Amino acid sequence: MKLPLIALPLLAMTGTGAMAQTHGSPAAPAAAAPVAPTPAVPAPAPAPATAPANPMPDQAGSNIVQQLASATGHSRLAAAVTVAGLAETLSGPGPFTLFAPTDEAFGRIDPAQLDALMQPDRRADLAALLSYHVVPGRITAEALAQQIAAGGGRASLTTVQGGTLTAAMNGTTIELTGMNGGKAYVTAGDMAASNGVIHTINGVLVPST
Repeated sequence: MKLPLIALPLLAMTGTGAMAQTHGSPAAPAAAAPVAPTPAVPAPAPAPATAPANPMPDQAGSNIVQQLASATGHSRLAAAVTVAGLAETLSGPGPFTLFAPTDEAFGRIDPAQLDALMQPDRRADLAALLSYHVVPGRITAEALAQQIAAGGGRASLTTVQGGTLTAAMNGTTIELTGMNGGKAYVTAGDMAASNGVIHTINGVLVPST
């Protein structure tokens, strides 16, 4: 199911890795003037060679939302999916490929700004941010590596949000770059779900504003 493209004029990654927030007029729902995107501080570089074991139990019969609910280290993402109203979509037939930021990745966002995103009046912004981590189709790590090789070292992924992620290899690890320059790395991959596949990443990616 494709979600509508939602602009994110209120979200940008600062040089410290936090999300900068601007405010629109309190009397009108119109979005505030866009904030120029700035390069984000990359997520921690991946460990060489072998990635750690995926913290999610292997429950191929469970859908993506159920997998997140039972996962270790993904409680913030699971809560955000519910608040954003995406649980029904990510429980649907899909298939979807979810690049799932860890709790530690969400911890690099300024707590006040993350709390603000979890408020009802920011639901659309939160949904857009999360759906930027979802790609239609079931893309395994091997298939993504093949796309990267076929693309001469890069593969462009169109997300459910409507923006793009750029995938490349950093040694033996898949590196994702967001539209504003922020990076995250796949630390564990190929966790099967009944409606797709989940890859754990160590950063929160933000589309350009």
